[in-house]
Amino acid sequence: MTTTATTREYPPGLAGEVLAGYGDRVVLHDLYDAVGAPVYHDLAAADTSEIREVLRVARKVAGPVLELASGSGRLTLPLLGLGRRVTALELKAEMLDLLRERLTKVPPGVRARCVPVQGDMAAFDLGRAFGLVVLGTTSVSLLDDAGRAGLFASVRAHLAPEGRFLLSTVDMVDPVDGSAKDADLDIEGQGGSGRRYRMIEHWPEGAPARRVTILPPAAEADASDRIEVLTTSIRVLPALRLERELAGAGLRITARHTLPASGPRHRDVLLEAEAV
Repeated sequence: MTTTATTREYPPGLAGEVLAGYGDRVVLHDLYDAVGAPVYHDLAAADTSEIREVLRVARKVAGPVLELASGSGRLTLPLLGLGRRVTALELKAEMLDLLRERLTKVPPGVRARCVPVQGDMAAFDLGRAFGLVVLGTTSVSLLDDAGRAGLFASVRAHLAPEGRFLLSTVDMVDPVDGSAKDADLDIEGQGGSGRRYRMIEHWPEGAPARRVTILPPAAEADASDRIEVLTTSIRVLPALRLERELAGAGLRITARHTLPASGPRHRDVLLEAEAV
């Protein structure tokens, strides 16, 4: 939902202080709504490290692929590039619209191998089995405890014999520069389009979630009459915690792939699991 920001609606910490300085020019959006979805797509397109590792594993596993929380197709299109049939399940209609638009630009034969489906990764029944189920971009952090339990049960029910489940999450790391763990991060990022963004992360030490606020760089915001600001809350789910939850759901870890550090305080990890 889009709202004109008031003091009560500002994100906590530094982001709230910055937005308060812009006054009534600020309009808040969820990162996954119609305004936020293209920005999410742009930022996701800038990081290819997870894609390379997912494709490396996918090449070793036979059968059709189910991608959960597919978004705008960051992993979908590379998986199609392997010649595989891909079912892309996504909750948000705005994200599926972006995926369908991208599919119009690929050869018809490739497009025919993709089936976009609107659905909830926490509870789905597609009536078929898959050799590979993928949940990337640390999207598991969007689910609470009950949601993850539903996700893992649904995944297990859809895995073919000898099938694999790949999901990414983050592990916390100590800051290398000696800065306080609970200090807000204020960094500039660049999307796949080359567009630059200011990103402020509020993550007090020990907090179960980190709040990320995305806005234009300061110079651009200062010159704008209307400042579109995106915000989202991301649960902190260390790999060891997910490994325990997966084991409880009848899914055994077969490999753990550490990806390049994605931030000063966290590192992406790709977990590979099979049904037992």
